[in-house]
Amino acid sequence: MNRAAIAIPEKLFFKIGEVCDLTGVQAHVLRYWESEFPMLAPQKNRAGQRTYRKRDVEMALRIKELLYEDQYTIAGAKKKLASELRGASKLKVVPTPDTTVQPPMATPNRPSPPTTNESRPIYGNSLPSGASASMTDDQRFAVRRLAEQLRDLLTTLDAGEDELNRRRK
Repeated sequence: MNRAAIAIPEKLFFKIGEVCDLTGVQAHVLRYWESEFPMLAPQKNRAGQRTYRKRDVEMALRIKELLYEDQYTIAGAKKKLASELRGASKLKVVPTPDTTVQPPMATPNRPSPPTTNESRPIYGNSLPSGASASMTDDQRFAVRRLAEQLRDLLTTLDAGEDELNRRRK
């Protein structure tokens, strides 16, 4: 069973029975996986029922693939998933030389943008290649600042989720 062959409906939340149907495993297996894989951590509603998000369903499908198709042990699947998740969080947007946008110069009304020790912006250029030509320096600075704040927010949310997963253990 290939992950691409499974069509996950566009819903915010799934009940455990729905996830069982999508993954082809029984509910007790999903509950066991939750105890073994901290990255599979569905929330519970007020009634105490598990509510899986789409990423939880995708994670359950990935766990099933590792265990049943790739024949990993539980410990091996944990390591593989942890390394995949670490690798995904280390991906960075690296600007190509032809689309690099220089940061605006400091003005008396605005401080210069934050930089690393190498005197270049600490954020990557994630603008489409033609977008920078129609933007002013102030707009480019504002977009970069917003992107930096969003990345910081994602980092904070990921850290909070990790803490929540540790508390669930």
